[in-house]
Amino acid sequence: MYYLVYGLLYLFSLIPLWLLYGFSDAVAFFLYAVVRYRRNVVLANLEIAFPEKTAAERERIAKRFYRNFTDNFIETIKILSAGEAFLRKRLVIDNPQLLDHFYDQGRKLQAHLGHLFNWELGNATIPLLTRYPFLVAYMPVENKIFERLFLHLRSRMGSIPLPATKMQRAILPYRNSQYILGLVADQSPGGPENSYWLDFFGRPTPFVRGPERGARIGDIPVIFVRFYKHRRGYYGVQLITIAEHPGVLPEGELTRRYRNLLEDAIRQQPDGWLWSHKRWKYSWKPEFSPFWIDDKKDPPTGD
Repeated sequence: MYYLVYGLLYLFSLIPLWLLYGFSDAVAFFLYAVVRYRRNVVLANLEIAFPEKTAAERERIAKRFYRNFTDNFIETIKILSAGEAFLRKRLVIDNPQLLDHFYDQGRKLQAHLGHLFNWELGNATIPLLTRYPFLVAYMPVENKIFERLFLHLRSRMGSIPLPATKMQRAILPYRNSQYILGLVADQSPGGPENSYWLDFFGRPTPFVRGPERGARIGDIPVIFVRFYKHRRGYYGVQLITIAEHPGVLPEGELTRRYRNLLEDAIRQQPDGWLWSHKRWKYSWKPEFSPFWIDDKKDPPTGD
């Protein structure tokens, strides 16, 4: 069954991209206007993030988001047959010298990403643009066919996928070498009681602790990776240093800096973030107050 699915998707990936984008437009309209796939979630998230915008403005962002959302899948499938030249043309790092700076110092590196389009294209292309081995933490999927397919997609250009559920064991073979570890740090945590809590777009929000904890323990430099779209099918990557020596920072500071950079990136291109995931599915409770790390606001006093 895997080879049947792989073969069909590979043949689909051979279709010219301009034609695939026409298909993407049709699917985006179908998801938004017909089946209304997670439309309530998307619009509710946009209302939380942009209360100052009118309902019509938020709907325009939502429509553009759905096109970016379907483009993301189309471009990901295209990776199955894309060559190195195609990928290098489609995604360019603005300041690759930052990677050289840390590599020449002999240091490992953590790259904190968000669900900014197109992170899958970035996963495929970044190994071609750096001397570092590129390790990427990922969440395994239950369907074995798609698990195998995504592992192939994410590794065919040199990325090394590591299951986030077995991270400590998976990273052991690389512990004495230089690498970039890519972490999508805006995942919704598994539990709100084991998270950092801080303000995000005006709403108390839990953030996973793992990325900060690992960087501080190892004093591993951390960069923020901002994906942004130049035009359809063409992306830029801006690398921003979050901390060169996170080991000396107070607890929570790394996450606060990441939050600031992520929110700023989303505000710059509001249709380029994954609004369909339930980022605010956990509600604030007073018992979470010990986990509040925001230095600009006090924790809320009520539910």
